[in-house]
Amino acid sequence: MANADLQEATISPAHRKRYTRIRHFSEQLCDTLTPEDCCLQTMPDVSPLRWHLAHTTWFFETFLLKSIPDYHPVNTQYEYLFNSYYNSVGHQFPRPHRGTQSRPSFAEIMEYRRLIDERVLEALQSEKLNSKQQSVLELGLHHEQQHQELMLTDIKHVFASNPTLPVYRDDIWSSSSQELNLDRWTTFPEGLVEIGHDGSDFAYDNESPRHRVFLEQFALRHSPITNGEYLQFIEAGGYRQPEHWLSLGWQTVQEEQWEAPLYWKHQESEWHEFTLGGLKPLDLNRPVTHVSYFEADAFCRWAGYRLPTEAEWEFATESIPSMEGHFADTLIAKEIVLHPQAVETTEELSQMFGNVWEWTASPYTAYPGYQPAAGALGEYNGKFMCNQYVLRGGSVATSADHIRSTYRNFFPPAARWQFMGFRPTR
Repeated sequence: MANADLQEATISPAHRKRYTRIRHFSEQLCDTLTPEDCCLQTMPDVSPLRWHLAHTTWFFETFLLKSIPDYHPVNTQYEYLFNSYYNSVGHQFPRPHRGTQSRPSFAEIMEYRRLIDERVLEALQSEKLNSKQQSVLELGLHHEQQHQELMLTDIKHVFASNPTLPVYRDDIWSSSSQELNLDRWTTFPEGLVEIGHDGSDFAYDNESPRHRVFLEQFALRHSPITNGEYLQFIEAGGYRQPEHWLSLGWQTVQEEQWEAPLYWKHQESEWHEFTLGGLKPLDLNRPVTHVSYFEADAFCRWAGYRLPTEAEWEFATESIPSMEGHFADTLIAKEIVLHPQAVETTEELSQMFGNVWEWTASPYTAYPGYQPAAGALGEYNGKFMCNQYVLRGGSVATSADHIRSTYRNFFPPAARWQFMGFRPTR
């Protein structure tokens, strides 16, 4: 009997169309940029956009095309230059120094993408891939969408580091003047609940297995914390009062001299916020973003709340009929600046998907019974389960078809260059 992983699976025209759409979106994100913009690295966590374009292409070549007999790599040096962290594949060029390389050029990387797309589509045109190869194809597309989000947040950091504060996309920016009653909460009863992925649709291995968790009664706020609410924390001396902060958080505040969220700028006695649409007056009604776990936790302690656990957050989403939100692909299509939008109603749980990734109080650890995938792809998630916290829900830099209620994003507690916000619980 044939191995189930090696059984052929039909590839439909819809698969080919989706591959082309997602790969094209990465290049569309560079439409307003110059090759020089795509070469810069402003901190170790940021990668040049040219590297993202090459690495996602390397992923398809390494894990899909090289599994096809008699495949010949485009350039053997790319395995070293564009491998991110797969030790099972080989050595990697040091991440903090990705911005020191000007070759291969941006044009050469785009040609690399063209060649690999041609070869992948040729493989898909045969309409036959074994089940394992089809799984790698699906993983590669979601991997590319993850890097599309990083491309947006990385170029934002690059432009924010430029004294001229360049505009990434000069799209529509509308200030919100609507004032809502933000003190609205939904209470969830205590009980034994199930969380985690369980189904045939795609999910990362860290989302499984589905398992039971006991929750005490809790109340979750209907909307994320806004800029206006966070400004009250700042004006009350929140960044100068150690009693609100975890010890490591207070140490980080002192060492980094934090006084406000990343990208907030105080000019002419007024607060402004740098966005992908340029520097804008701070909109008090939009969700606060680019805050670390430490800042989210400190605000909650100051306000008498706490952050929800990821089990509480996921269980609460079961009461939401759909995953509507503000996502990168929809905002770009509507020519709206890629920035969190103000909440429109607080009558029910709102904006749990899209807008901002929401910090939870949960350390990023394995679910009971978790097993990483075999081989190099097993390094994708499992080996990072240390010194990270879980975020949920997606952001304005996430694509709409990339998010799920079970999706577990994770970052170190001091990270804040992603679109990170939070909603409290009590």
